[in-house]
Amino acid sequence: ASTPFQVDAEALCQLSSQQLAQSLQTTQENPLIGVEGRTTLLNRLGQEIKKQPYFFGKESSPRLGGLCEYLLQEGKNHSISAEFILSTVLNAFSNIWPEGVLYDGINMGDIGFHPFIKGEFGTDGVVPFHKLSQWLSYSLFEPLEAAELTITGVNELTGLPEYRNGGLFLDTYVLELKQKGALSVTHSPHSELVVEWRALTVALLDELARKIRRQLHKTDEEFPLVKMLQGGTWSAGRKIAKELRPSGAPPLQLQSTGTLF
Repeated sequence: ASTPFQVDAEALCQLSSQQLAQSLQTTQENPLIGVEGRTTLLNRLGQEIKKQPYFFGKESSPRLGGLCEYLLQEGKNHSISAEFILSTVLNAFSNIWPEGVLYDGINMGDIGFHPFIKGEFGTDGVVPFHKLSQWLSYSLFEPLEAAELTITGVNELTGLPEYRNGGLFLDTYVLELKQKGALSVTHSPHSELVVEWRALTVALLDELARKIRRQLHKTDEEFPLVKMLQGGTWSAGRKIAKELRPSGAPPLQLQSTGTLF
């Protein structure tokens, strides 16, 4: 209670779905999908913060903010790479994802499987997405820059394969479903169709960023992918979905626990 704005492990472990729903002003008129799943995710986050003092601090009450302190210490010459930030996020949070797939004992998090993918070291069929981990990494850029760290290699991360970005390409007919009946059924996030949709979303976001740079006469460094995502494709996907469907739902119906979509 003496530090109400400090996110510590114990508070996350004890958070209930009722508390989360109340804090987010969730009602029948203002629903939030997957409250239970989101609460479980935060509970698991609290447990992981306790288990990993290397990232979150060795004090009696380890806290989420310890991760930023770790990144600030790791920054060399006031510089840190986007790749290192993502690697840190993946290592620090890999065990919080309840839907993650274990590979050699390691929780791989947000990955999909597709029969046409060929990989190395036993990774045939594996399609890495890591949407939430990359979203978190992007979100860390601003506070780290405010702490006078320069973020390098920003374009080494990918676009975010979530339903607003992906929905934009379906709603504007950049992508078309081979089977129109797919619009009337609910899909597992791990289905082959959804994996294809997400993978194409990542590829198309890169292509769209290149087109926008050409129109604006900007270089990759002047207009990185991250600048297009939040205020561009994500917002456009949400606006167009609302125009086409009163609920604003994505064009594909998805099974959602709040931890992937």
